[in-house]
Amino acid sequence: MTATAPSIDLSAHGALLLALVLVAAKLGGEAAVRLRQPAVLGELLAGILLGNLPFAAVAGIGSHPVIDVLAQLGVLVLLFEVGLEETVRDVLAVGASAVRVALLGMLGTLAAVWLVAAWLMPDKSASTHAFFAAALTATSIGITVRVLKDLGVGRSREARTILGAAVVDDILALVLLAIVAGWSGQGGGSLAALLWMIGKTIGFLAAVLVFGGRVGPWLLGLAARMRVGGAQIVAGLVFCLALAGAAQAVGLAPILGAFAAGLVLEASHSAPFVARGEPPLARLLQPLSEFVVPVFFVVMGTRADVRALLRPDTLALVAGAVAAAVLGKLACGLGVARGVSRLAVAAGMLPRGEVSLIFASLGTATLLGGKPVLDATAFSALVAVVVATTLLAPVAVNLGFAQRRRRR
Repeated sequence: MTATAPSIDLSAHGALLLALVLVAAKLGGEAAVRLRQPAVLGELLAGILLGNLPFAAVAGIGSHPVIDVLAQLGVLVLLFEVGLEETVRDVLAVGASAVRVALLGMLGTLAAVWLVAAWLMPDKSASTHAFFAAALTATSIGITVRVLKDLGVGRSREARTILGAAVVDDILALVLLAIVAGWSGQGGGSLAALLWMIGKTIGFLAAVLVFGGRVGPWLLGLAARMRVGGAQIVAGLVFCLALAGAAQAVGLAPILGAFAAGLVLEASHSAPFVARGEPPLARLLQPLSEFVVPVFFVVMGTRADVRALLRPDTLALVAGAVAAAVLGKLACGLGVARGVSRLAVAAGMLPRGEVSLIFASLGTATLLGGKPVLDATAFSALVAVVVATTLLAPVAVNLGFAQRRRRR
């Protein structure tokens, strides 16, 4: 008998690739933090490097089933966590100025980037132009908070306006995502389909606020009666995954359900657990988040094609999109209240991050005529714009607040 070489087990191969992704995420994040940049930027760049290495062993690492499932879970956990940090009362308490800033910034960016996309991608459909533009409407609140904190201006009126607008921005962007994704998935172009998606999205959010605001606390209250460990985080994740599934069942993006689940749960709902010495839900979620969320950012980086980015047409698309993304957010300065620096607020709204990458990921998964709404070139361009605006943010915010200091 001759011995045959054992075949590589899928789970073993997946485990090795996952270990590589986690190491890349931590090394990239560490390098970014040491350079006073957000860790997400390092994770994204590490993924770009990893996905473009000329080695067969890591080819297609971002599309491996094990990695892909964890990346999708990472998106849901990320949006659930973002929702937990905000409450319905927080959103309602945002001032009129912050709402104006968010609306003007979103509409300005949507219009400017859509025009650039239609100009530089004339062979693409209206759905592609809409998806590309919508992906760049949301400000990254995590990156903005980091920049404001590093500059020591976190308590200024400008900072409060920026953070309030970023909260509204997140919600508007996710609603826009659900509408554009659903409309594109149905072929786009139809006004009736667009209106139907708008109505369905608003209806879903209204239902979650009314009924989810009762079911979520009831579920946590039920878990509080249990004596087994881990009941709180399991109840929270069940609520998150159930709403994500409900959103998908009605033709909306699952991340909208995950975000809404976090939005209706408040810190007070964890009071029975805290009273007996357990951490609140948001803190319990951190270990899981630190595991799966970096996987998502690295995977997004692995799917960016460096060769496509080096083509003249892609470079032109990146340059045009960066310029449009900056100009679009400058429009939000028109919505600030008196006595607040318009330039500082507009600069604080510049960075794009996690929501833009989620848009990009969904765009590659949404099919139109059997092809992705966002192809490899458009996806890679979006990743490059996220990197560029993240790097521009500290410089722009510093200049904006420098002008504010000179005026005062």
